[in-house]
Amino acid sequence: MVTSEYERRIAARFAGFDQDGNGYIDREDFSGAAKALLAEFDTAARSDRGQALYVGAEAFWQGMAGIADRDGDQRITREEFVNGAVKRLRDNPDRFAEIARPFLHAALAVADTDGDGAATVEDAARVLKALGVPEHLTRTAAAALDSDGDGRIGEEEIVRSFARYFTVPQ
Repeated sequence: MVTSEYERRIAARFAGFDQDGNGYIDREDFSGAAKALLAEFDTAARSDRGQALYVGAEAFWQGMAGIADRDGDQRITREEFVNGAVKRLRDNPDRFAEIARPFLHAALAVADTDGDGAATVEDAARVLKALGVPEHLTRTAAAALDSDGDGRIGEEEIVRSFARYFTVPQ
């Protein structure tokens, strides 16, 4: 049961992971996110970047399952997601960012169209759109990732923002 404001805010983040909307988070949500990103950037799954993205997605799934899948059924319910965040991540949001880092690193490499180690705000908006963020919000959300305002979004900016958004510190 979701009771505190913190728990309510975490529960709202669940849908961001439940890519297929079936009511739980599983491995397919992560591989589906990778597939959508590769399609958006016309990147072959068998390419180095494509393989890195799938490996990152699997690592992210394994990390999240280790934190939240309490019954071991390879699915994370909303309740498990909230409980995992409340019990294991609230006091250490950096831990969540670190389990996401391989996926975020690989997603950045796919979105980094000029190979300089960062994505443009426009390319970050494309990533967000591919991951299911409503199109009318993608540009604003991507611009918010650019914490230093240089028009480029690097890995540390993404990891910090990701930890802040999905762990919702009090």
